[in-house]
Formats: sequence, structure tokens, C-alpha cells
Amino acid sequence: MIPSSKFQNHLVVIIGIENHIMPDLHLETTIKAPIEIVFDLARSIDLHMLSLEHTNEKAIAGRMTGLVEKDETVTWSAKHLGITQELTSHITDVEPHHFFADEMVRGAFHSFRHEHHFETLENGDTFMKDSFSYKSPLGILGKLADKLFLANYMTRLLEQRNLTLKQVAQNGRWKELPGMEKHL
Repeated sequence: MIPSSKFQNHLVVIIGIENHIMPDLHLETTIKAPIEIVFDLARSIDLHMLSLEHTNEKAIAGRMTGLVEKDETVTWSAKHLGITQELTSHITDVEPHHFFADEMVRGAFHSFRHEHHFETLENGDTFMKDSFSYKSPLGILGKLADKLFLANYMTRLLEQRNLTLKQVAQNGRWKELPGMEKHL
């Protein structure tokens, strides 16, 4: 179902995968910008760092600026929950302007997969849907952390990223980001 003109709605759904419980976060955002710009902003290393400045998020290895492509990796360093952490993500799938996915290959989670879906609405706006499934480490303690704070923390990070992406797409600041010059 396509959401109304609200900024975004989110659901936190618990699903069973391989006999483990994994939080599955879904966010939906409608953006008044062409799908090509929104898709590329979602793949932008520079937009990601801008959106999570409050965590001091930096790309430190692999692709470090511009737009991620299929089979590339990015290693991030950021301060989350008071701890500086590193996480390496692999871009596993790219279907231009409609879908891409990244999966953690090293980091604090046991595993995660982040799917990004894009669709053009009848009025020309772009509908963006994030599906973020993860498994926390530490067994039962990780499941407890999910319920107490981690699912909400991850939802807020994704909401912040999407809000920044929406603002940059709509205010034209995307023109300043590396990799976006092809849209000028």
C-alpha cells in the first residue's frame, strides 16, 4: 500500500527466520524528487555521513565517497550507544532506480540485511521503502536488548537518514554531493 503524503510511517515487526527471532524494521518515505535522484542519494556515501553526523559516521575503507555499486564494500566507523564501532557492509544487489541491498560482513550485529526499494508515484514523487532485518549478537541478551532499546534505536537512525535524504533531494543540495553530477 502506498502511504499518504505523510513523511513516513514505520512498523517494527518481529519475524521468524531460521528458527531465530529477527527484528524486521520497515520505513516508508515519500519524496518530491525524481526516482533517479532519490535512488542515487540512497547509495551516496556522502549523504549517509551527512545524515548521521551526530554519530560521527565516517567511511574508512572500501568505497569512501560517491555512490556505492554492486559488489563494493564500505567500512564505517561511528559512535553508537556510547561505543565507537566499525561495520563493513557489502552491496549485494543493485537494480538501477528500483532496488539495492547491502549486508553486513563484519560488525557488532550477528547479521543484517538492508533492502532499499523505490517506485515512482503517479504524481512524479518517489516512494522509498526500507526493510532492515537484523540479528543481534549475544543470544538471549541480544533479544532482550532488541526489545528494550535496539529496535527503537535502529528505527530512529533510519528515520534520520531518510529525513536527511528527503531534505537534500527536495532542496537541491544533492547537486553538491560527489557522484550526483550526472543529474545536472
